[in-house]
Amino acid sequence: MVMGGPYHILAKPGEVAEKVIAVGDPARVEQVSKLLEDPKPVNLHRGFPVYTGSYKGLRVSVACHGIGGPSSAIAFEELRMLGARVIVRLGTAGGLLPDMEPGELVIPDAVACSSSYGVLATYAPGVHLPLAPNYEVLGQLVSEARRRKARFRLGAVVSNDAFYAESPDFARLWAERGVIAIEMECAALFGVSRLRGFKSAAILILSNNVVKETPILTADKLEESVKSAAEIILEAFRRMG
Repeated sequence: MVMGGPYHILAKPGEVAEKVIAVGDPARVEQVSKLLEDPKPVNLHRGFPVYTGSYKGLRVSVACHGIGGPSSAIAFEELRMLGARVIVRLGTAGGLLPDMEPGELVIPDAVACSSSYGVLATYAPGVHLPLAPNYEVLGQLVSEARRRKARFRLGAVVSNDAFYAESPDFARLWAERGVIAIEMECAALFGVSRLRGFKSAAILILSNNVVKETPILTADKLEESVKSAAEIILEAFRRMG
């Protein structure tokens, strides 16, 4: 392990909350942080903005983890070093079932990845780490989504390293394996959290349907879904105490 960090998220001790919403897009950090009371930037270094504020009296941080396994693993490691004990990824994904529509929510109950998913192949050479969310956090997310009557699906997703290598044939192959959506970072989150001893889970917003080759919706088109997903996470955090 590299010693002496964190090197990328330069927040001071105590500035990162125990409960963190992690997103891939720096602009989404700004969007989600608006749901907090008195959000303050505690890191703007290296494209990993982190804001900390409160939600109904509970301290919460919103952090950017960047794109892909290597970038996100760095962010998850450093957030843990700075005090994070629960990290929930709020990201986007491509749907793999024909009836999936952009804007729907997916809550992963398991994550697959190929043996060549580079970051985990380095963490645990020659083995496949167990890749599942923490049961307590997953349960709270599902319960809150149901309370709100949110439109969501619970199922397995796959993390893929190469965004532009995804194709309808690739999507159909994973769909045949029981996977309902594809994204890039959940395997890194669940793997690192298992190794480092913090809790993790995820809510994903469908930005497109890979099988039907629908256009990928941009952030402004998904704004309502992002708000809905963030509120589910925040209420789940609050119920966890």
